[in-house]
Amino acid sequence: MQLSKHFKLEEFEKSMTATRKGIENKAGSGEIKNLTDLCYGVLEPVRAKFDKPITITSGYRSPELCEAIGSKPTSQHTCNNGAAADFEIAGISFGSKLIPVMAGPNMVENENLIRLYEKYDHPLYKELNEKTVKSGHGGMDGIMMYRIVECLNNGLPLDQNVYEGAFWSAVTPLSAKSIDSGGNPQNFPDFTRGRFY
Repeated sequence: MQLSKHFKLEEFEKSMTATRKGIENKAGSGEIKNLTDLCYGVLEPVRAKFDKPITITSGYRSPELCEAIGSKPTSQHTCNNGAAADFEIAGISFGSKLIPVMAGPNMVENENLIRLYEKYDHPLYKELNEKTVKSGHGGMDGIMMYRIVECLNNGLPLDQNVYEGAFWSAVTPLSAKSIDSGGNPQNFPDFTRGRFY
């Protein structure tokens, strides 16, 4: 079902968790109306501004799906709402660029927030953001690689150490464990054995 020029209902109902757990994730007529409003009021204007396709990463969630992933039943994604979507735009980092591209009753341009981003963004981020945007995670992978090489070339201590590397490496298996346990939070191991700094 086509909701707007560039968006179909199926994009908002798609869920790997629902597929894996055999959950039917179908929006009702009220949710479809809200998703249509979301498409026309927010997603189409964002797509027009960047002139790039938008990938919906999370849309409507049935009550059963909501429970399966540990989300609150009051989430805007879920029952009687269907008024939220998480999305990505290839090659666009999510930061100050998206702030002025909002439409609809609850999303307005905020020049003050844009000025704060411009004033307080880290200089390295400002310098490298456009160069690294295609490197992954909105450009952050490229920025981190640049910084590692810069530290090694200049004899500076690295921004990350082995403990942080181990900590970051735990995210994927702990996320899988969380999903398998119905979205329950998981404790991160203390790789420093009580000597966390």
